[in-house]
Amino acid sequence: MTDQTIEQAIQAKGKTAPRITPADIEANIVDTEIVKHVSKTGQVLRWAILTTRNGYAVVGKPSCSVSSANDDQAIGEKIAVENSRDELWPLMGYELRSKLAEK
Repeated sequence: MTDQTIEQAIQAKGKTAPRITPADIEANIVDTEIVKHVSKTGQVLRWAILTTRNGYAVVGKPSCSVSSANDDQAIGEKIAVENSRDELWPLMGYELRSKLAEK
């Protein structure tokens, strides 16, 4: 299930408690930097560095094709960004939970 599909399912069930949504993740990202590295074996790895509104940067696992012949810049960058977004989600969840605990 994609993030959007999950969010649609949550909304369809009428769930309204505070949560982190895909839109919250996107709104928190102010800059995306892609770092590309070619290994000694020719594999192309890409990392996405996502900088948030408060200046914190998050990096996920790299994208990497088993065969460099299969490498595609657009696909590799999309995977790298998704991997970094996956790292940002629990951090934002922790921040939200901390704010809720203060109330």
